[in-house]
Amino acid sequence: MNSAAWMDCLTSIVRSDLPDLTNRQMAMLLTVALVPGPHTVRGLAQRLEVSKPVVTRALNKLAALGYLERKRDRNDGRNIFVEMTSAGAKFLEQFNQLLGEASGRARTG
Repeated sequence: MNSAAWMDCLTSIVRSDLPDLTNRQMAMLLTVALVPGPHTVRGLAQRLEVSKPVVTRALNKLAALGYLERKRDRNDGRNIFVEMTSAGAKFLEQFNQLLGEASGRARTG
């Protein structure tokens, strides 16, 4: 996808009702969605090569939006897993749709 298609996609997102996510938030959401889990704050920090506080701040925002949630490990209550919610999956579906539409316009335009 070229830069014009990305700009078109991002402009579509800005105009939509979807929330504006930072690159870090989007990277975390996509990591949880696309990389097999289980996911922990420590594991996400290692994978994204950022600090645990950076992951925690992004996770707090994504949890407030209802896109990710923290779940306590049933086998070891000290462990907290990060999981995608149905709202998070729906957001990514909408984002993917906007991306596909922008890519199609770039190919035909």
